[in-house]
Amino acid sequence: MLINKTRATALEDFIQARRQANLQLLLARMSGRSMDLLNYEDVRRALKVTTRIERGLQEIELDAIVGSVGRYTDFTRTFLPRSDSSKERWATVRQIATDGEGWPPIAVYQVGDAYFVLDGNHRVSVARALGMKSIQAYVTEAITHIPLSPDVQPDDLIIKARYADFLQRTNLDQLRPQADLNVTAPGAYRILDEHIAIHHYYLGLNQQRDIPYAEAVASWYDHIYIPIIEVVRGRDILRDFPQRTETDLYIWLSRHRADLQAELAWEITTEDAATDLLVQQQEGGLARLGEKLITSVLPQGLQVGPEPGEWRKQQLARRYTGNLFANILVPVNGAEDGWYGLEQAMIIARREESVLRGLHIVPTTAAQEGAEATAVQTQFAQRCQENGIQGSLILESGPVPRLICDRARWNDLIVVNLTYPPGKAMLARLGSGFHQLVQRCPRPILAVPRTFSPLNRALLAYDGSPKAEEALFLATYLAERWQIGLVVVMAQDKNPVSASSQQHARDYLELHEVTATMIVAAGNAAKVIQETAVAYGCDFMIIGGYGAQPVVEVVLGSTANDILRRTNMPVLICQ
Repeated sequence: MLINKTRATALEDFIQARRQANLQLLLARMSGRSMDLLNYEDVRRALKVTTRIERGLQEIELDAIVGSVGRYTDFTRTFLPRSDSSKERWATVRQIATDGEGWPPIAVYQVGDAYFVLDGNHRVSVARALGMKSIQAYVTEAITHIPLSPDVQPDDLIIKARYADFLQRTNLDQLRPQADLNVTAPGAYRILDEHIAIHHYYLGLNQQRDIPYAEAVASWYDHIYIPIIEVVRGRDILRDFPQRTETDLYIWLSRHRADLQAELAWEITTEDAATDLLVQQQEGGLARLGEKLITSVLPQGLQVGPEPGEWRKQQLARRYTGNLFANILVPVNGAEDGWYGLEQAMIIARREESVLRGLHIVPTTAAQEGAEATAVQTQFAQRCQENGIQGSLILESGPVPRLICDRARWNDLIVVNLTYPPGKAMLARLGSGFHQLVQRCPRPILAVPRTFSPLNRALLAYDGSPKAEEALFLATYLAERWQIGLVVVMAQDKNPVSASSQQHARDYLELHEVTATMIVAAGNAAKVIQETAVAYGCDFMIIGGYGAQPVVEVVLGSTANDILRRTNMPVLICQ
């Protein structure tokens, strides 16, 4: 009688397991995620398993069992029975477990971190129904160079098979055993093959010899693939793409960089392409929609610019390891007196080993093909060549301030003619193109007023504000790197510079071993700054950009605008 009751309980448990299986399969169809067990033979062929090694009796996790050798259609991925045909056998195994007789270990193949049942499918099913976490198993490891994890899906086998083919072609797992080139899209390995082939071709051209394929593969991995992966890791890009792999990001960044270079007609670094990819990811959806709404509603002069310090965060490492101004954007209008910005930019380019990127903006697309635009492009190139500077000019059409700001983010400094400084009246400031540029540009701007300077002695206007901190950063770099004189003026105007801010500036300069003349003077800030620059023989000024919110700045004005209206020397405006 006890045995009959136990049998009845086992049969009831089977019925419950079948109901759960049907529910799982229904949810799987709705979600598109497979609940099928993997067929070991499919995995063996896909991953090119040729060797098996006996590993003996082990305790293995039930959740790590993902497939079966012969009965992969009889159970769901969680080993729930899929048909009533196995009811009697399932109930017998369940009854044995209840009666305490125990059962023998199962037998499995191990592939990576996943297991496939060779013998004991019903034991696994009952064990999971009983809530067990592990089971004893005789383990035979199937050797493959392709990693396999317990969360693998049937569709993943296609990708795993492509990976196995890729390793067979390239032998990369032998050349670089630490390499992990898992991807989430089957076509990715064809792209990697193309990258290796291109690298192989150019490697042979550069070295003027026949390069063995294995050498080209190793060279591609070391000198092309790994540097991009280091950018991915350094920028923690996978955090924003949690369902992707490093190799996915390598392919995306390579393609994104190539697309940007084609669109902009400029050489784009991997770091800049990574920054743009992150911006596109982080500013998607509602954030991007919000930006479009603001752009469409607010006048250009009232739109908010970048947060102070964004550019410095991106450039901090280069401040100590190289030059800050690798690429300089130089907008030119083509007028006779419109080349001062280029002349000034060439002086910087000699010191910073910069590339000059000219930008000539015309009213319409048709005008880009006109003789006048072409003449400006030719003259820009000639002036650069005559001065031994690497540079070229591109043509664009559209709103001038917006296009300069769009192009600015691919450069390190903007050098622009100060032909029309922001006006004194509120409406004049609101409609000023230069005002819009200063408000929204994400990079430092050097404003050049119908003259250019050797840039041998700088005046830094410092008041402790966030934008002034950016100016202090840049002034310290220039004084240190260019070995030029520096005067720091703190104007005690409506908002006096606090003693702590004054000390902070002194400490920062001392930390970087920069000697500067420190001036604290009372009076109108713009006037004090201008007069101090003249009195101490400075030939350019360094100031922070607009510190107030756009609406406040437009209504009340700013020291920066006053300086730009007064100046007869270049002014470096820091954001």
